[in-house]
Amino acid sequence: MFQVLAADSIKEQGLQPLLEWKQAQVYSGGIDSGLVSLEKVDALLVRSATKVTAELLDSMPSLKIVGRAGVGVDNIDITAATKRGIVVVNAPDGNTISTAEHTFAMMAALMRNIPQAHANVKSGQWNRNQFIGNELYGKMLGIVGLGRIGSELAKRAKAFGMSVKVYDPFLTTERAEVLGVQLSTFDNVLQEADIISVHTPLTKETNGLLNERTLSKTKKGVYLLNCARGGIIDEMALAHFIEIGHVAGAALDVFKVEPPGDHPLLSLDSVIVTPHLGASTREAQLNVATQVATEIRSFFENKPVANSINLPAMSKDIYEKIQPFHQLAKQMGKIVSECHNKGVNELTATYSGTAAELETSYLTKALLAGFFENRIEVKVNEVNAIHIAKERGIMVGEKVTGNSFGYANTVTVTASGDGEAFTARGTYIDHYGPRIVSLDGFNIDFHPSGNLLYIQHMDRPGVIGNVGRILGDHDVNIATMQVGRKEAGGEAIMVLSFDKPLSDEMLTKLESLQDIVTINTITLS
Repeated sequence: MFQVLAADSIKEQGLQPLLEWKQAQVYSGGIDSGLVSLEKVDALLVRSATKVTAELLDSMPSLKIVGRAGVGVDNIDITAATKRGIVVVNAPDGNTISTAEHTFAMMAALMRNIPQAHANVKSGQWNRNQFIGNELYGKMLGIVGLGRIGSELAKRAKAFGMSVKVYDPFLTTERAEVLGVQLSTFDNVLQEADIISVHTPLTKETNGLLNERTLSKTKKGVYLLNCARGGIIDEMALAHFIEIGHVAGAALDVFKVEPPGDHPLLSLDSVIVTPHLGASTREAQLNVATQVATEIRSFFENKPVANSINLPAMSKDIYEKIQPFHQLAKQMGKIVSECHNKGVNELTATYSGTAAELETSYLTKALLAGFFENRIEVKVNEVNAIHIAKERGIMVGEKVTGNSFGYANTVTVTASGDGEAFTARGTYIDHYGPRIVSLDGFNIDFHPSGNLLYIQHMDRPGVIGNVGRILGDHDVNIATMQVGRKEAGGEAIMVLSFDKPLSDEMLTKLESLQDIVTINTITLS
């Protein structure tokens, strides 16, 4: 009998996959309830209340899996769990429909002034002319980020006769056609959409994505929606554009700081708000509990689990052999994703030498996890990576070759889509660690870690000096620098590393330099 402790408030209906399984004994109660000895617990199921710390894991020597009935896993020490060989699973898509529906409801309410009219009638008034609204039919909805929730919102918008224009730098033209949406640039969405809804993860790239500069590009009378993550929209800039009449209104389910307190947006009549209710439906709460309970049962039945946050359990010997290459593959996935910031419909991993002697499927999944990390709003891991790739129409290939390019082993990654491709090659060297030895056909040699800057430029005298001069003038210290070129006077690259990320102002100055083609920032652990 497997001992399962549901430590937080989870309804019995959500635990049915485990309750009806004869090989599990389920206890519902807090960590300190004393219902079962913590030393004997095989599986722990939590929401957000229980903090799964390293100390708690130490008190549960039999624990094999932790299930989070929800998306966020901030209350779980993932590193400590992984070191102990404990698998952590969550329910990333259990609230997809609820969030999409909430976003659509907010959009309709915003356009028809429903909350304002409701309050007016409740106060004993009947001012019909004050709340004349706008139809959704015929309007253009601009969606920034077309993941699971964005895709569901697009379906509902089309059903209401809206046209849908999408900005997603990682979406291919082919995938957009399948979804029936128009793929466009960010600026074009800003300029043409009547309503803009954001559905991206909150990253350093998307933090303040809609700010004073970008909001100024939107059409006068635009409506804005944020039911994704607080911080994607610069809230002070939004308040300013509403006050001057450029933005007609906004619907917000999330804020950068929650609760928002005495926030300027709350005093504006054209702003409607909800207290982070995107996932707060009975169905969603039941779905995430059922999904995690099913995952735990599948794990104990030795079946695949689709939503593991960390590495799947493996023997210590295999883990020690594969770990260096696992880290290399994941970092290479991140590098390719950041350097080739475009739509991709095919990813191919090629292994040689000692890397080819390992279980390469783990490495390929690690590569995909790194590649998707900043591209989509859900957590991708080695277990669900292939499923995520298929869901987004990306073909994944794996090859083994006898050509190791002069190294004991190599891992080569090629991303292609819309007629363009990008290739990176890396190796792991004992006592030196992982190295990247080729990027986009340029020979180079650097350690993949920390804050990196990838610059494509023309091989002209003074380019490297100009980059160094600007950095020096702003007291920015270069930790390392590597350069590569194919031929004198032609295309070239440089990869620089820094102790901390560069500011947006610094990146803008570097991009303005003559003979600089593109600049990409890469942040690696």
